[in-house]
Amino acid sequence: MSSEPFETEVPVGHRDRREHGGASRHPDDDALELRTERECVEAGLEPYDSADVPDATDVTPAFDITTTADYEGIESVAARQEDEGETAPLTRDHPFPPTRYAEE
Repeated sequence: MSSEPFETEVPVGHRDRREHGGASRHPDDDALELRTERECVEAGLEPYDSADVPDATDVTPAFDITTTADYEGIESVAARQEDEGETAPLTRDHPFPPTRYAEE
């Protein structure tokens, strides 16, 4: 048996003043669906609540890293290393990457 307290209160949405004080004839379906979805998330039946996730956008990023000087510097170093054969694949004969230290 669970040790968690059993909640008997049901959250009530906005009531229409034109209706009588009893149960509403027209319950708010959107609020009920949202409450049900949140309860499923709390119970661990669903990984997230879709209402908490923002809509996807296809907006272009405001900052393009490929236009920076740092990116161009990294690209130039990579091109130089490839030209000089420093980026050769590892093989059985050469199991370690080349060293950057001068050999004596």
